[in-house]
Amino acid sequence: MQAVASFKRWLFRLHGPEPAPIVLTQRRVYVLPTKAGLTYAAALGLMLIGAINYNLSLGYALVFLLAGLGLVALLHTFRNLVQIEISPGRVEPVFAGDLAHFGLQLHNRRKQGRCAIRLNFEGRQTVMSDLAAEATTSIGLPIHARQRGWFRPGRITLDTHYPLCLVRAWSYVEPDMRCLVYPRPETFAPPLPLLATGESDGSRAGQGTEDFSGLRTHQPADSPRHVAWKAVAREQPLLTKQFTGASTTQVWLDWDALPTGLGIEARLSRLTRWLLNAHAQGLAYGLSLPGKAIPLGQGARQLQDCLEALALHGS
Repeated sequence: MQAVASFKRWLFRLHGPEPAPIVLTQRRVYVLPTKAGLTYAAALGLMLIGAINYNLSLGYALVFLLAGLGLVALLHTFRNLVQIEISPGRVEPVFAGDLAHFGLQLHNRRKQGRCAIRLNFEGRQTVMSDLAAEATTSIGLPIHARQRGWFRPGRITLDTHYPLCLVRAWSYVEPDMRCLVYPRPETFAPPLPLLATGESDGSRAGQGTEDFSGLRTHQPADSPRHVAWKAVAREQPLLTKQFTGASTTQVWLDWDALPTGLGIEARLSRLTRWLLNAHAQGLAYGLSLPGKAIPLGQGARQLQDCLEALALHGS
């Protein structure tokens, strides 16, 4: 099997992820007849034998006409694929088990449009697209992300049977693209491990929401709800509102505090669910993993940092 894989890599020039843009040059496009094409050729052979046997001039003309049509179809099928330019697009993170959509940009360099271009990831779901003349088309290829961490889709096959389905032209590309896959959130997780801090008499500043106490410099982990937008409208630096007089509910998600019977993936799944719940409730939360700790914070950036740490744990 390894020898076969090595031969295919040599034959189809597969050497791992390629830098963008990837251009389908003539040496990268392969052409072979389809079943319909083989049947067409066999029928022409029988017609030629009949024309020779009965010495039919019109038979010769018809056979040569149809043979020329087949050669023209082969040329057009080849030209329908060659010189397409492929560049990777945007890929959004997903949770394990969901569909990851890998964006691709297909640029048609020719002044003629291209029809019925098919793309798929190694035999998975196929996407078909038409390319306008001298234009760029964006498509998304869906593929199931089964495991957390960085996910590379691998080889992409582009092929076409246009215009007569007598021949198939195809090529392989492997753009340098990847998707970050988060752990799958636990479906029925225990309640959040809440921790209430602060003083009820309002004698110290905190992250409560009772009484406004002033402004301070904005930090990336601050919630957008506490940004002083009026100050921003007056072209002042980005500031965050401070409040006093309320206790702050915090969530500290600690790997070591989870039950000892949980496996690694089960722990990550539970922590992921707790992170999503804490973010949805607008709480301040932090994360502690073996070898990595993320301090308390809020907002989309805090959620992204924590989910990325969970996705790449142990990798």
